Amino acid sequence: MPVRPARCYRRIKGPPYTREEYIHGAPMIQIPKFDMGTTSAAARATFPMVAKLIVEERGQIRMQALEAARQMASKYLTKYVGDANYYLRLNVIPHHVLRENRMLAMAGADRLQEGMRLAFGSPAGRAARVEPGQILFYAEFKPEHLAHIKEAFRRAASKLPLPTRIVIEPKGDGDGKTATQG
Repeated sequence: MPVRPARCYRRIKGPPYTREEYIHGAPMIQIPKFDMGTTSAAARATFPMVAKLIVEERGQIRMQALEAARQMASKYLTKYVGDANYYLRLNVIPHHVLRENRMLAMAGADRLQEGMRLAFGSPAGRAARVEPGQILFYAEFKPEHLAHIKEAFRRAASKLPLPTRIVIEPKGDGDGKTATQG
C-alpha cells in the first residue's frame, strides 16, 4: 500500500506514541547517519561559522521527509564543498510512531468501507515532533563556503512540510558566548 500524503500527519494530535516495548510491529528508524562530513573534533575546531535550519511552527515531520532533506543537503555539500570542509548534523530523531486505520476501496464496489469509529490503527511509520525554534539541521563550516551552505539548507527545507529559516552565526566557545563577544 502506498504511503499517505504528509498532510495527514503534519499536525500534532494527542499524546506521543513512543513506548516501543508496547508497540508490536513498530517500523525501524530508517535514517542511516545523523553526522555527516568531517566528524572529528580536531577538524571541527577549524570551522569558525555555524549554520542552523530552524523550524518555525509546531508539527510533525515524517521519517521519509527527514531522510530526503538529509540526503539533499549532504549530496550538495559533498559535491560543491567536499567532505573535509564541513560538518552537518541532523538534530531530530523520529521517535513518534504513526498509526493508520486502513480502509479498503475495491474495484467494482458501490460504496467504501466505513469501518469502526475512533479506531486505534496499526503502526505505519515514524515522525519527529518539533516545536517552534527547534534546530533541525546544524552545520559547521568555513566562511568561504557560506553560499553553498545556504543553498544546501534551502534544498533541504524544500523537502520538509513545515516552514523553516536559516540562521548563520559565528561559532561559540562552548559556554554560550560567541567568539566575537570575547
